[in-house]
Amino acid sequence: MSRYLTFVLGLALFTLSFTSFAKPAKLSVEDFSKGNDFSRVTISPDGNYVAAIKKHEGKNSLIIVDTTKFAVTHAVAFPGNAQVGEYHWVNNERVILEKEYLKGWQDTPIYYGELFAVNVDGSRGAYVIGYHGEQQTGTRLKKQTPVQGTSYLLDPLLHDDKKVLVVTYPWTATNEPTTVVYEVDVYRGLRTLITRSPAPMGEFLTDHDGNVRIAVSSDDYLNATVHVREPEGGFWKELDLEGINYTDITLKAFDKSGESVYATASKGGEAESLIKINLKTKEVTKIFQDKHVSPSHIWVDEISKELFAIETEADYPSYAFVDSNSPKSQRLKDLLGALPGSQVQLVSSTEDDSKNIIFASSDINPGQYYLYDANTNKLRALFSTRGWINQDDMAQTTPLRFKSRDGLTILAYLTVPNGKAEKNLPLVVMPHGGPYQARDYWGYDPEAQMLANRGMAVLKVNFRGSPGFGQNFREAGYRQWGKNIQHDIIDGVKLLINDGTVDKDNICIMGASFGGYSALQSAIIEPDMFKCAIGLMGVYDLPLMYEEGDTQARSYGVNYLKTVIGTDEAELKAFSPTYNVDKLKAPVLIVHGGEDERAPIEQAESLEAALKKAKHPYEITILDDEGHGFYKEEHRTLYYKKVLAFLDDHLKL
Repeated sequence: MSRYLTFVLGLALFTLSFTSFAKPAKLSVEDFSKGNDFSRVTISPDGNYVAAIKKHEGKNSLIIVDTTKFAVTHAVAFPGNAQVGEYHWVNNERVILEKEYLKGWQDTPIYYGELFAVNVDGSRGAYVIGYHGEQQTGTRLKKQTPVQGTSYLLDPLLHDDKKVLVVTYPWTATNEPTTVVYEVDVYRGLRTLITRSPAPMGEFLTDHDGNVRIAVSSDDYLNATVHVREPEGGFWKELDLEGINYTDITLKAFDKSGESVYATASKGGEAESLIKINLKTKEVTKIFQDKHVSPSHIWVDEISKELFAIETEADYPSYAFVDSNSPKSQRLKDLLGALPGSQVQLVSSTEDDSKNIIFASSDINPGQYYLYDANTNKLRALFSTRGWINQDDMAQTTPLRFKSRDGLTILAYLTVPNGKAEKNLPLVVMPHGGPYQARDYWGYDPEAQMLANRGMAVLKVNFRGSPGFGQNFREAGYRQWGKNIQHDIIDGVKLLINDGTVDKDNICIMGASFGGYSALQSAIIEPDMFKCAIGLMGVYDLPLMYEEGDTQARSYGVNYLKTVIGTDEAELKAFSPTYNVDKLKAPVLIVHGGEDERAPIEQAESLEAALKKAKHPYEITILDDEGHGFYKEEHRTLYYKKVLAFLDDHLKL
């Protein structure tokens, strides 16, 4: 164990180890399809105000609450189809926020780079950067000029009440522009150019003093190039990482000295560790490494910019602390003890650390925000994300580990209906999307809870290729979409069949995006295992990925496809459900967005044509104004009702 790692603390989950046989209430579909009421709660640097995103009439608004009277001092709600996106405190009295637009043909809100700033009492509201500025003509008075690009807050510079750093992705003819950092006045919007990225699509990291010190870019979604410069600025120099025997290096934060940077990185293809790299000597010090998984979150104090905790989620969530005796570490440990059975996250703090916003959640708790006051040592409940959910009606989720047929250790999660014994259960398998950008975690999942609430067990498998388990595990999924990845899912099902947990004749499979692909492909590989298959916005024709969709539209997207699915036409067709429906026995439900750019409608049309030609039973629903996912609650409700009806037709419940 590293001498820098002084304490590791797991969640106190023993209180959840029993099984309840109380009959849960049957909830409506809308209880699960409805989005969160509150999210992204933060506290002002002086602790006088709390801000939160509040859903209002289907759109996100921002509310600001006085922590003394707990009364709303101001609310930001844009007219028309606009809503509040991400936001940040920039000083004690002012927040800066993104203005998004809801479009019927988009799966998520559109952001055009407009940053709006406003005081806590609603005064001095102004756009500080965006395409809306005034042209500078015929006057000595400086004005805010338009920015033809998409801008995001890089650093709120909390030591400076008037300035922030913003990174802008210019709108240019190329899909991979050189990014720009500006210093922006949060009241008038005047800006000063700080630097440009030394390579396309650069992302930046600032040090404790707000100096832009590091730029990271990638041309294939997988590997990064790092450039560094001195605190006072100057030219960028590429950081030669060849002498550092690590891969998948992701920079997280500077240390106090400003001479070293914390990063997550993998060595020998293992799960990523937290390391510290001296930028001058390239000396590497390992700070922490879990045996099975990479850190899921590196917690950095937004005020001091000091890294204080490493969160991992191998089975249940747990924390490691770089300095166990630091006030921040001790605070978090105390809160973990005060909220047993929960995943506890310290999400926002005041400048003096006397008040904190805490988020606690679990497999049966969608999430609760608290305000902790160190002066009184009291924890006050603030906002529930889904206050209508009764935890007693929810089903518990248990981590599982098993060996795949070729010896890989696979992590999975089983959700068992509340009130039912773990024997001969109907099962729905839910492979996740990605496959390399997403994994499954222990925690509240409304879709799994909806199925469990109707008597079905749910299995989620972190198959090879899933992120968070190291480079070797990820690369084991390359060019294995139609074979070994599906074998991992199938082997997890066989484990539950063999131990009697599930009924082998009562199993369906469903998923979204890559999960939709897996639902069809697994049902093709094991046609007698699944009674039905459901694909939501999936890819079913791998050769088509090189012709349609937003991935192939960029050069690094093409590089990504060549790496992960290859270019062998015969192999691509062999791994495509569209070309193998003759092996399929399970009835199919297809749901797709008409405006999906990631898995375009041609994917669903290709599968439907093959099913129709083979006279295979199927149902299809096209939502013309949805993209790759469900942003609209009414569409989630429609989808969930179709899923439940389809499962009811094919499973014995």
